[in-house]
Amino acid sequence: MGKSFDLLVFDWDGTLVDSADHIVHSIQAAASDLGLGPPSDERARYIIGLGLVDALTYLFPDLARTDYPRLAERYRHHYLLGDHKLTLFAGASRGIRTLHASGFNLAVATGKSRHGLDRALESSGLGGFFHASRCGDEGLPKPHPDMLMHLMSALDVDPCRTLMIGDTTHDLDMARRAGVSALAVGYGAHSRASLEAHRPLACVMSFTELTRWIRQNG
Repeated sequence: MGKSFDLLVFDWDGTLVDSADHIVHSIQAAASDLGLGPPSDERARYIIGLGLVDALTYLFPDLARTDYPRLAERYRHHYLLGDHKLTLFAGASRGIRTLHASGFNLAVATGKSRHGLDRALESSGLGGFFHASRCGDEGLPKPHPDMLMHLMSALDVDPCRTLMIGDTTHDLDMARRAGVSALAVGYGAHSRASLEAHRPLACVMSFTELTRWIRQNG
């Protein structure tokens, strides 16, 4: 039986890399640096996957616009202090290699900056397995469909042959707006219940289960 999908697009943070808690703590520390009330864990986890400007605007809507650059700088400071400790989820490295060897086109759509993703691809050892990527500072951020539209155009794949894989409702909303199927992962930033409310094809609870689902259904 032939494959259902030619292109698999992965979110990065919370889908491939176990970084959600570190992102939350970095946001809270940045807020404290500026004397702001830090957001709750739940509120901070909600913005994971958005572009940094949209994320900070959502969390701190009353902050003077001139203060956002300083808040972003403090977030990057705290994030970079610990990003070298972040690890891939169990099974992610083997799973990506398996899917690559199975003939899928693999891509990344992330709210990270280009510089941040390039660092992460190199440190994870996965850079050579992805055919394309699109970052939050290269176009319109999630949940706008721009990232998926760009990747499908670059790799010449139709929406009906593309699968978006992510751990947030922003990923699933982006897929819907692009006319693309979505697979949710329930081990990342957003709860399984909130993901399933967006009616993905399935919601898997480990990367090993993700790889198995794609090999059986993708």
